[in-house]
Amino acid sequence: MTHTRYAFIKANWHADIVDRALEGFHDLIAPEQVDVFDVPGAFEMPLLARDLASTGRYGAVVAAALVVDGGIYRHDFVAQAVVDGLMRAGLDSGVPVLSVSLTPHQYQDTAHHNAVFAAHFAQKGREAAEAALAIGRTRAALNAA
Repeated sequence: MTHTRYAFIKANWHADIVDRALEGFHDLIAPEQVDVFDVPGAFEMPLLARDLASTGRYGAVVAAALVVDGGIYRHDFVAQAVVDGLMRAGLDSGVPVLSVSLTPHQYQDTAHHNAVFAAHFAQKGREAAEAALAIGRTRAALNAA
């Protein structure tokens, strides 16, 4: 029996938090079915997502990042560009590209916030796995019809 493979892209900024999304993803999808790719930050994810989706190897591509307001740039513009790019990658390739890219309004680099966002990312990773599995079933049913 063959298993569907999945690609999981994760940004290295705030890796201690972002990596929890992969852990949550693995709660539902075995690590052996997941190829993991690291990128420096969120902005680099859409191009790699498009490239990975275009290979035809993956049932879905997931991209995870935490984009915070560093006070230097407009993080909301970066976040919007990332989500738009991920959506375009999925539409252009025909492969689901799922975003676990979050932009909190009030992030502080404190133990409390880090714990809250780490737990949130784990949950979002599980939700991404559920979505990947669900869209795979739906698309398989459409192809069988």
